[in-house]
Amino acid sequence: MGKTKRGKGTKIMAVADRHGLPVAVHVASASPHEVTLVPDTLEDRFIADSPSRLIGDKAYDSDKLDAKLEQQGIELIAPHRANRKRSITQDGRPLRRYKRRWKVERLFAWLQHFRRILSRHEYHAANFLGFVQLGCLAILMRNYF
Repeated sequence: MGKTKRGKGTKIMAVADRHGLPVAVHVASASPHEVTLVPDTLEDRFIADSPSRLIGDKAYDSDKLDAKLEQQGIELIAPHRANRKRSITQDGRPLRRYKRRWKVERLFAWLQHFRRILSRHEYHAANFLGFVQLGCLAILMRNYF
């Protein structure tokens, strides 16, 4: 068994607002780590303003990403990994916002209601991104109308 025509997989990276509605979405190969895909996802946002806070899971615990986002005026809120070698940068106050991360997971659940997104039929990533954006548009339209 080798790789399929579409590669080993696809990652959908998304940024949601405080209500769980999509703000930015990006599609990439499954092989790069999420930390390297965050700047591309923030560039592909639907709105002009950048978010003031970015909440992520333990995989986003990176000093380089934290410094890069700090230059853009974005506060990174992510719990530390268990094997962290450097000193602690997160304290308890910002981590209280981490419990709201379920709203992003709800966005992914809404996106997976669309069968075309759940099982990727498109060969080209640009076509798949178009269908993901169409799903985000349907979610936004459902909320506002």
